[in-house]
Amino acid sequence: MSTKELLDRMVEEKQLSSADAILLESHWAKQKTGGSAPSEPDVLKWLADEYELSFNDLEKIEPDRQLLSLFPARVLLKEELLPLRRNNGSVEIATGRLFSPHGLDTLKTMTKLVLKPVLAPREAIQREIKKHLGVGADTIDSLQEEGTLQVVEDDRAEDANLDNAAAEDASIIRFVNQVLKDAIELRSSDIHLEPFEDELRIRYRIDGVLQEVPVPPQIKQYQPAIVSRVKILSHLNIAEKRLPQDGRIKIRIEGKEVDIRVSVIPMLHGEAVVLRLLRQDATLLTLSKLGVDDREMRLFHSVLELPHGIMLVTGPTGSGKTTTLYAALNEINDLVRKIITIEDPIEYQLKGINQIQVSEKSGLSFARGLRAILRHDPDVLLIGEIRDQETAQIAVQASLTGHLVFSTLHTNDAPGALTRLIDMGVEPYLVASSLEAVLAQRLVRVICPLCKGEDTSTQTKALLELRGIPAGTKVYKAVGCRECRDTGYRGRHGIFELMEMTDEIRQMILKDCSSGQIKETALRQGMRTLGEDGWRLVRQGVTTPEEVLRVTKDQITTRIPKPEPEQ
Repeated sequence: MSTKELLDRMVEEKQLSSADAILLESHWAKQKTGGSAPSEPDVLKWLADEYELSFNDLEKIEPDRQLLSLFPARVLLKEELLPLRRNNGSVEIATGRLFSPHGLDTLKTMTKLVLKPVLAPREAIQREIKKHLGVGADTIDSLQEEGTLQVVEDDRAEDANLDNAAAEDASIIRFVNQVLKDAIELRSSDIHLEPFEDELRIRYRIDGVLQEVPVPPQIKQYQPAIVSRVKILSHLNIAEKRLPQDGRIKIRIEGKEVDIRVSVIPMLHGEAVVLRLLRQDATLLTLSKLGVDDREMRLFHSVLELPHGIMLVTGPTGSGKTTTLYAALNEINDLVRKIITIEDPIEYQLKGINQIQVSEKSGLSFARGLRAILRHDPDVLLIGEIRDQETAQIAVQASLTGHLVFSTLHTNDAPGALTRLIDMGVEPYLVASSLEAVLAQRLVRVICPLCKGEDTSTQTKALLELRGIPAGTKVYKAVGCRECRDTGYRGRHGIFELMEMTDEIRQMILKDCSSGQIKETALRQGMRTLGEDGWRLVRQGVTTPEEVLRVTKDQITTRIPKPEPEQ
């Protein structure tokens, strides 16, 4: 943005007067000839000098919470004002709009306090207000002031009607919308609304870890109305408060569609709600961008070239299994192959691939859908998840009759998938003949590049030594900054454990060997465990030792030692 564009914008938003803009443009031209254009903080610092005011970037200041409670949240949010502290009988108020006095005048009239403006960037003010007042503070504040909404939570039927009316209140609608918008902006995968005796806690799952969201303490009294609003959006029964319910919401925000899966379960202090956010426009990763190492990538490609067989991807919920399988399908998606998927839910929409949504309500289960799919002459099948014996049996039969089958399974590691299929009731000889490879995976958080620091702690050095990593290897630790919400991490990266079905492993399945014995053999044949692959990322400076240990729970991973030669 050029100097003139910035100054014009600041004049329009009442941060600067027209006369000051002309003066500043001339001043900046003299000071910065041939240099870069000024930023908003540069202009505000200049204004502070001109009008003998203070400037504060709000990076290292903690607003007085007691002082904040004296001012109405809706005015602070609307006028972008942040009370900072008391100073010599007056109250310092951060503002980025010096030439919009209406907000300060309103606060003076309401509180009868002496207010002293302190200039600060608007973005910093908005961030701090949200951090200290909580999501939807203006909405809750206006509800209290209007006094139009009273929610009485009881078991009587007439109270359910009151909650109905409350859920349709404009302020409650606005609050729920604010929570959804905030979660999407923060890249959340889930929103948790959790009722307790004296609070309604809201948490977002960001990069696989739950983070509490600041909310106004008064929100507890509007809990039934908020839950009812979510039920209305997801077409659930508002009057039913004693049984679990599942629903779905589809929203569009800034031109992007988000599919939201809703689960409502009655708890001791009210109904708890979890919303799973599925972005319909999420960028589909290619295999090369998954970050799979050379050995695993080579084996993965060899499986994709097979005419038939099963490849399983295992791991807990939210470990990126579907993303990996979609990347694989995208790799082999061409005009000569027919690819059909059956999923619950459909997380990505893939061009050129036939996708079926499971619907238990209408009777379309995985097993029933699979039987129908096989009549459509597919070359490649993607089964969202093998949940039961029937689905497992059909998947095996499909692979044996010339289809390449991809699916997911919930096991802790790759060898565990073999025994899980047998436990489900699939005959060992069928598992041995149909399965081609098993990929176990997890997601580790990536260190924030803006604040990461070198880790020279004694504990980390001991861990490096234990893993056989050279002593001089530079390892990083998570520090935390504003951009990563003080977590020290931003984004996630996969770690993988790919087990190839060799003849020796197939024989071990037929001999009913345990998953531990199969794992020993796979390690001897070159398989790398999840923990070992995680330490590869530590060496590359992608993640931290703590993160790998958190995700893999793999305290000591050693390879099977080679036998000593006989003397």
